[in-house]
Amino acid sequence: MTEKQQGEMRVALIQGDIQLGDPEANHKHMQTLLERAVEQYPDLGLAVLPEMWNTGYALTQIHELADPEGQKSREWLSAFAQKHQISIVGGSIAEKRDGQIYNTMYAYDREGKQVTRYDKLHLFRLMDEEKYLQPGAEPEIFELQNGLTAGASICYDIRFPELARTLALNGAKALIVPAEWPNPRLHHWRTLLTARAIENQMYVIACNRVGKGGETEFFGHSLIIDPWGEIVAEGGEGEEIVTGMIRPSLVDEVRGRIPVFEDRRPGIYFGEKQKLK
Repeated sequence: MTEKQQGEMRVALIQGDIQLGDPEANHKHMQTLLERAVEQYPDLGLAVLPEMWNTGYALTQIHELADPEGQKSREWLSAFAQKHQISIVGGSIAEKRDGQIYNTMYAYDREGKQVTRYDKLHLFRLMDEEKYLQPGAEPEIFELQNGLTAGASICYDIRFPELARTLALNGAKALIVPAEWPNPRLHHWRTLLTARAIENQMYVIACNRVGKGGETEFFGHSLIIDPWGEIVAEGGEGEEIVTGMIRPSLVDEVRGRIPVFEDRRPGIYFGEKQKLK
């Protein structure tokens, strides 16, 4: 059977380094890495970039560095997707909108059509995000190729299982996670991503950066995890293109084998304001 008949799709995680506060250099570097990915993998279906790839966490300069309305990033991602006939989740960028700064993910299908814009919902206080950025207002689900319905999540968002479960209940078969997840919390990274895959019986596709931003080091280990919680592909600690095959129909098979969603009892779960007696 051919790959298309099997319903498989090759995913590439662009595990790159990011120059702090240098959008021009970062744009050129990400383009180089994406071009390398499409050259090395002619069957590539989806590419994912890391979080805040245009600026890194140069938050004290972010109002000057952020991409106004995301225009430059959006035009480039759309054109690249259309030219190479691949879907792209453009990691996330620092975007200036209505005088505020957001940590924003854009995704494009292989025709270059924008299929989502997602602003990071949970801001990470340990990196002072809440002092400089505005939080998003709602979850996002979007359609890619080969029957892949995906949910958006950025870095710190994975510590909130309610978000991933909401996305899964609304049809997401994959959770896509661009990140700048730092040392020394590799155990948390692997464990949380694996948990989100197992408990929601979905693919988790997570692209982390490498290198150093200021005093913070990033360890890579980008991951593709299947709905059983098995690792399809994992990066090392250096810059690389991490690639693996996914099959969206596997999500339906797993959910049929262990019917977690059918066995839920939401009517008896405690709400936020209810307390145990």
